[in-house]
Amino acid sequence: MSQATEPARAATSASVASTAPIQADWELDYYSRPILEPDGKKRWDLLICSTPLPNQAGPQFRWALNCPASSVNSQWLRDALEQALAAAAEQGFAPPRKLRCWRASMRTMVQRAAETLGVELVPSRRCYALVEWLQERQATVYPAEEGYMAGPLAPPPQPLQPLAVPLPEAARGDSWSWASLPLAALQEAADWEVSFPGLLPLPAGPEGVPLDPELMVSGLRLFSASRSLAIAGWIAGLEPVRLEVSGGQLVLEAGLEDRWLLGNLEAEEAAAAAEAFQASRRQAAGLQFLAVQSSEQQPGFDGFWILRDLPDG
Repeated sequence: MSQATEPARAATSASVASTAPIQADWELDYYSRPILEPDGKKRWDLLICSTPLPNQAGPQFRWALNCPASSVNSQWLRDALEQALAAAAEQGFAPPRKLRCWRASMRTMVQRAAETLGVELVPSRRCYALVEWLQERQATVYPAEEGYMAGPLAPPPQPLQPLAVPLPEAARGDSWSWASLPLAALQEAADWEVSFPGLLPLPAGPEGVPLDPELMVSGLRLFSASRSLAIAGWIAGLEPVRLEVSGGQLVLEAGLEDRWLLGNLEAEEAAAAAEAFQASRRQAAGLQFLAVQSSEQQPGFDGFWILRDLPDG
């Protein structure tokens, strides 16, 4: 087994000795990779990264550990998590309160390993930092490894997409409207008055080029005169991931595979919304947002989430 942290993102012992431990959630992926070992089996590895906080310029934790296919089990994972916790502590990170894992097939194994260490598992595709790191490794790390399987691979079986279900009546609110904000406004979201925030650092554009601050980001505002705070709290528990238009329906994807119906759209409106979301994926790294307010005049937000329309790993 081999283990590595990311030097560019790791804090040195000297730099963290006099500061309080950094509190951050973790994102985890434990799965096979496109590399054949000498025994003819695919290599597995464990990837863990800290969830970056908005407007945080400090270090981030990244940790990788190879796993032979014959050792894939919850005990190996538990031991690896203990190693990761020790490595994180050396770099000035406190143990995570939450551990997000987005692969439904690995949920039970990860949960068994995490619960013995007192870490809460959150099944969620809201693992944007992990997905970006995995894409980076797929492009630059794995192709350089001996045994790399180049060329097109047979795709894994795709699970049937569940039907979108209507929001519970108590969470539907009174109305909703389309909205857009310039990227420069989202950069200041950490300073807004938000009861249930779901913020994250804004990503760079293609090839690492900074996004234009005047770029408009599409989103949605939900209104409820009497229940906006309760609705915001309920949505926070869903782990909202992204908005999408599917078959004339406006859908909020959340958690591992939840799909919530927000409304039905006329054909022209559905086409325009789908194009806006596609443009965001091309030009704005998939950025979207979801806001919950009591009315259009409310100065702050009961809930505000930055979302990203990214492939699920």
